[in-house]
Amino acid sequence: MIELTSRSASPIARFGGQPIAIAAAALVIVVLGASSIALWRAYTGNAPETDRTVAARQLQARTAQASEQLVEKTKGLEATQQESIDQLQMVQDQLQTMRRLLAAQQADTRKIAEQMGGLTEAVNGLRQSFASARETETDAAPAPRKRSVKAKPRASRSANRSRAKSRG
Repeated sequence: MIELTSRSASPIARFGGQPIAIAAAALVIVVLGASSIALWRAYTGNAPETDRTVAARQLQARTAQASEQLVEKTKGLEATQQESIDQLQMVQDQLQTMRRLLAAQQADTRKIAEQMGGLTEAVNGLRQSFASARETETDAAPAPRKRSVKAKPRASRSANRSRAKSRG
């Protein structure tokens, strides 16, 4: 048989390789553990399992409460987010309407500008035709004649003769 030193010896070898010795050692450990629990219960007046159970239930209650609070906050955030989305949609709709109105106004402004250009050209054409008509009138009209001093009495004389004939 191989001899083992105490440093490298397995627990079984230390107890002489006897299964009874191993069982006895395990029993001693269990008894010590049980007596420790009994001493703990006697010292505190409570069983550690009961304390752990109470602590676990309190932790469960706190966790459930925190979970409910998170659910409520999440619902509140969802509602706020939906309101924000609705408001943003309204603003976008208003912006689209304003863009359409602005485009229509710009189109109207272009039409008016084109009409003003046409009217300006028509007025300038009328001015030019009026100016040229004046020039042709002044060129075509004869210069006023100067009447001599003798011509006036003739006209008076002939008028007087006509009157006299009609009287008599």
